[in-house]
Amino acid sequence: MTFAQVIVDVPHQKVNRPFDYLIPDKLKEELELGSRVEVPFGVRKIQGFVIGMTEETTFEGSLKEVQAVMDDFPVLSKELIQLGQWMANYYYSFLISIYQMMLPNLLKSSYQRFFVWTDQASPALKNEMNFDLPLTYEKAEEKGLLDCLYALKKEAMVEIDYKVKDHGKVKKLTRIYANIKEEEICQLLASLPKSYAGQEALLKALLEDPCPMRIELLKKSPLIKSSTIKAAEKKGWVRLEEEAISSQLWEKTPDQLEHPFPLTEAQEQAFQPVITAIQERKGEVFLLEGITGSGKTELYLQWIQECLDRGQSALMLVPEIALTPQMTARFTRRFGETVAVWHSGLSEREQFDEWRRLKSFKAKVVVGARSAIFAPLENIGLIILDEEHESSYQQMEKCRYHARDIAKWRAAFHHCPVVLGSATPSLESRARAHKGVYQFLSLLERPTANQLPEVRLIDMRKELLAGKGHLSESLIDAIKNRLDKKEQVVLLLNRRGYSAYVQCRHCGYVHMCPNCNISLTLHLKERRMKCHYCDHHEDILECCPKCQGAKLRYIGVGTQKIEEELQDVFKEARIIRMDVDTTKGKGKHEALLSQMAKGQADILLGTQMIAKGLDFPNVTLVGVLNADTGLNIPDFRAYERTFQLLTQVSGRAGRGEKKGLVLIQTYNPDHYVLQDAKRQDYETFFKKEMTMRKLGQYPPYYYMVRISIAAKEENLALKEGYRLKRLLEKEDLGQVIILGPSVQSIGRINRFYYYQLLIKYKDSRRLDQRLNQLALELDQVNRSDLLFSIQRDPQNFI
Repeated sequence: MTFAQVIVDVPHQKVNRPFDYLIPDKLKEELELGSRVEVPFGVRKIQGFVIGMTEETTFEGSLKEVQAVMDDFPVLSKELIQLGQWMANYYYSFLISIYQMMLPNLLKSSYQRFFVWTDQASPALKNEMNFDLPLTYEKAEEKGLLDCLYALKKEAMVEIDYKVKDHGKVKKLTRIYANIKEEEICQLLASLPKSYAGQEALLKALLEDPCPMRIELLKKSPLIKSSTIKAAEKKGWVRLEEEAISSQLWEKTPDQLEHPFPLTEAQEQAFQPVITAIQERKGEVFLLEGITGSGKTELYLQWIQECLDRGQSALMLVPEIALTPQMTARFTRRFGETVAVWHSGLSEREQFDEWRRLKSFKAKVVVGARSAIFAPLENIGLIILDEEHESSYQQMEKCRYHARDIAKWRAAFHHCPVVLGSATPSLESRARAHKGVYQFLSLLERPTANQLPEVRLIDMRKELLAGKGHLSESLIDAIKNRLDKKEQVVLLLNRRGYSAYVQCRHCGYVHMCPNCNISLTLHLKERRMKCHYCDHHEDILECCPKCQGAKLRYIGVGTQKIEEELQDVFKEARIIRMDVDTTKGKGKHEALLSQMAKGQADILLGTQMIAKGLDFPNVTLVGVLNADTGLNIPDFRAYERTFQLLTQVSGRAGRGEKKGLVLIQTYNPDHYVLQDAKRQDYETFFKKEMTMRKLGQYPPYYYMVRISIAAKEENLALKEGYRLKRLLEKEDLGQVIILGPSVQSIGRINRFYYYQLLIKYKDSRRLDQRLNQLALELDQVNRSDLLFSIQRDPQNFI
């Protein structure tokens, strides 16, 4: 007798283990390892995942049966099951939460399953059967046809299709299939009257091109019209079938694929070690440090082509959704419909469609943001993390994983290399490369004749004395010069909104968020004051709530304010503002970047989402409006992040044939971070920053874990912080340093007070075991007014 080991959908420490269930005879053909099932649990029925099959059980009572299998194929592969088990231990999380995170949200929605004929089912077979397809799963079960249909499914005569309920219109493409053989086509061509030019062109297309063909490509022939195809369908020559597709691929799949570009000598030197690792199936990690515009993407494409030639798949991660349109366009130009797109900006329907394409092996290359690391690829040949230094690769909710860790685990499972690419690698990755843990590859020059742009620092102390405002005279002159030459400009200000806060001139009152310890940001266009942490918003103040004074002033500057100033100075300029507020709607990223690429905008103003990965050959000027913002953040990575941001945004200038210029406005022009960024000297910055990290006992010299305590009463958060510290200090955890409890940078968010303990360590063996126990203990203590979380290697401290 075989038993199913099921993880049930209850995220609680008492049930964070598999439960044994009997597999009834009627489900033995359907149920497999990785299946999503419905099982009785207590007095209710809930969903779960089959993560094991066993011939024996240690349970001595009467076992319950699995009630139903939710899908016609396993939703979790053996690899993802094992990955989930590793993640639960490594990230102190619940198994069920991890497995649900791996799957598209639409699997949690209601949908219908249909049995349909495949292309292999002959007309004779269809006539022989005493039923018609398509047929819903429920109707098939009602008519007692499930055994017959599953037998036909095993012979590939029948397959199961899905129709999701109430999720809007799905974009589709129509494919045309030939119903007649080559001999019949030749006979028809010989007997066809000369006046039937359209039908002749259609028949020749059926001979020349392998079916199925996309109907919109067929219609590009001036002789083949919709009426021609309908007539051929009526005569039985062809049949038409619709297929749901992702809108991204629909818009960007080219008619002809792009050919690889020849590599430079420097690119070839970086190229060969990874090719060798792919061919020899070595799970090695490579750090590719390449200056901006050095041709890293072309290497990515050619490495992936090697994987496809070997029948393997590949995974390409980018840190921001804003980067996926350009990267996806580049990949689909090279690989066509074998590319799938995966990120949280897709609709539930689109993400589900892409997931199904991957499960059915219709796509083998995934381009996406952080969550794409769980794409259900088989036989992976290469995993790439572009801009590997970005903190957005770390999930900040529920299971707080880092995509880099998952990439290395999956690479070890598939015996394939991982490439971490960046112009400014994280200090942790660069240190590992220095010690030989990662293989180090470098690209120190651009493949074209154009070199890196010139970078100048503008001392805003002098500009302030001259009363020039937020745009220096030098920057205004440079923008005017570029606009006169019909060139484009990119401006970076890493603060959205209009002004940072509103202050009363009479009493000094600053309007704060009622839920957080942070001032409300003015958004003038929406006529609202907003909190960027809890999303609280209210109307703009007309007078001071404290003294009723009418003289209010707006302090600080955001992208909305700069957009207004730019429009005042450059009245004819076409300005695009790109920040969280302007990219909320679906497809907004693509639309704004498309305008810039087509030359329909002169100035692109935005936050850090415009600083990396974008490639516009006509951009010759980059301006950084306030380089000091990131230097004063209470985070030991503040200097590293500032250097990376300035270096990355500088690389947007001069990527075409025209020379680039970068102007950085600052009140600290002598700061070593800005001086190193001016020279784009990563090596010097790396050495200085590593010295500071060693003195402060921070990563990469120590690992870190953060325990966060959130409570609605501040005293309770502090009290629990000290309780946990005393508890851990009693343990023999090896060489650890426990700091805190201390209030987090923003001490109150969404009505919760936040305190934290920071644990620094070098050997995690004893600590990991204790923290896993602690995670289970804290889950029992968690309640509506008191929440705990444990995070390994935290990337942000705000």
